Amino acid sequence: MRIGLLSDTHSYLDPAILTHFANCDEVWHAGDVGDPAVLDQLEAFRPLRAVYGNIDDTVVRQRLPLNNAFEVAGLPVLITHIGGYPGRYTPRVRKLLDTLRPTLYICGHSHILKVMMDKPRGVLHINPGACGRQGFHKMRTAIRFTIAAGRVQDLEVIELGLRGKID
Repeated sequence: MRIGLLSDTHSYLDPAILTHFANCDEVWHAGDVGDPAVLDQLEAFRPLRAVYGNIDDTVVRQRLPLNNAFEVAGLPVLITHIGGYPGRYTPRVRKLLDTLRPTLYICGHSHILKVMMDKPRGVLHINPGACGRQGFHKMRTAIRFTIAAGRVQDLEVIELGLRGKID
């Protein structure tokens, strides 16, 4: 199972995403979608698993959950938008991690690309950074990876260009 992971589009879906995710089976979005048209484009492209973020309005919030917990290819996954990272989880996410026990935890919000292991919990944490044009990040990023036999493999960081650059 090949996954394309993005977050913090803030109403801008770079057309290059569709090229980079062409060989992906699913697309996952870790919140702050912005314009519902971004959801429409992604859903028309590939099966989509997503959550809403703090900037998303009621239209997006009616279409997406706050938390998305599921299993795919033997891998238990938890996606939420705001949640922190190993050693600095929000209380809400700490409780979810301890209850659901995923082995892959994904969040967005910080606009900071981060991939790190939470060894005590046995959880791989991924924040794909931000691929939209709004925020303080310099480089727009996304991630692509494979899930096989319950493990994340072949993880790749995709750089989409500078945040302020006009295509």
